[in-house]
Amino acid sequence: MTERNYNVIETENGAPIKAWTKGVPVEAEAEAQLKNVARLPFIHKWVAAMPDVHWGIGATIGSVIPTKGAIIPAAVGVDLGCGVAAVKTTLNARDLPDNLHNVRTAIERAVPHGRTANGREADRGAWANPPAENLETWASLDERYKAIVTAHPKIAHKQRVNHLGTLGTGNHFIEVCLDETEGVWLMLHSGSRGVGNRIGTYFIELAREEMRRFFINLPDRDLAYLAEGTEHFRDYVEAVSWAQDYAMQNRSLMMNAAIEAVRASGEVPEFNATVEVVNCHHNYIAREHHYGENVIITRKGAVRARKGDMGIIPGSMGARSYIVRGLGNPESFDSCSHGAGRAMSRREAKRRFTLEDHERATEGVECRKDADVIDETPKAYKDIEAVMAAQADLVEVVHTLRQVVCVKG
Repeated sequence: MTERNYNVIETENGAPIKAWTKGVPVEAEAEAQLKNVARLPFIHKWVAAMPDVHWGIGATIGSVIPTKGAIIPAAVGVDLGCGVAAVKTTLNARDLPDNLHNVRTAIERAVPHGRTANGREADRGAWANPPAENLETWASLDERYKAIVTAHPKIAHKQRVNHLGTLGTGNHFIEVCLDETEGVWLMLHSGSRGVGNRIGTYFIELAREEMRRFFINLPDRDLAYLAEGTEHFRDYVEAVSWAQDYAMQNRSLMMNAAIEAVRASGEVPEFNATVEVVNCHHNYIAREHHYGENVIITRKGAVRARKGDMGIIPGSMGARSYIVRGLGNPESFDSCSHGAGRAMSRREAKRRFTLEDHERATEGVECRKDADVIDETPKAYKDIEAVMAAQADLVEVVHTLRQVVCVKG
């Protein structure tokens, strides 16, 4: 009998949890959250926990939640459609300059990142005057957005156009990486920005109101759900679908801008950037068929990994990242991890690590080395090698990448 590659966590009065966490620590708070989700009456079969699983709001980040007849907005979160895109170029490491500072600053000038002015009009993380390509992309999204806002006016966001093609803050990044053959890649991580956050936040509160209205008590108010067949359910599915499309276009626009920035920097020879392209969500919902039934899959910090699916599992600022191919493991609902996963909170990372620690951990990477990125320092994350070993039956590694440039918001 083949030994299974996952742990089973039994839940009293609930569905089991299959956790691909062998050799990876799991915090007690995350396990408690998994059990709370597993106790919901509309879980299909079991909850799957990926090796990067860690505490989140409502549901753990790094979990796959199959449901029948309901969706939990807080389990999807507020960075709707968040994901990673990667492009392999025809450049080789020998084509890069010894000092990569100018390459980094060229990308930083080309893509708005970070957040200032409390996110208002003067925010440096938004476009003051969006490029023509961005305006054309918004035009393809505008009609559906207007319909969503007409039904739910509170969703309206001033920066909807100005955030398209921008990075954001936190763990979002743009990187230049080298693969196992010294080939040069560009990789970036971002989602649906302020407009997606507004949609997610609005429907999370709407779900809580539904629970109060029908006197439904839950172990965690962030597990409030919307029942299929209701108007709010239909509107939420449409709004999330739109935000996921926005996020995909956001990554594509940023990637185009980053490629052109590197090309125009004068630091590298002419190159093409269409050798291999991957663009995948890791924070989203999808209707899928599993174990004989049509269900809704919520991947909160997880990547779809059907047999042959290409995916991206990034490490932290100073660790390896992986381009992977799905093995189509049905027990994980065809899923894998979305990264290394945090080992501690941002506050704890800032308390525990010094600038010197961060500088040592990111040696050889052209990146920010100031106090404002300490919460993103590599040791704030789990060991990506252990995470990959724990999911060897979910994906196979196609490329191994290491960062040489990292842009953070």
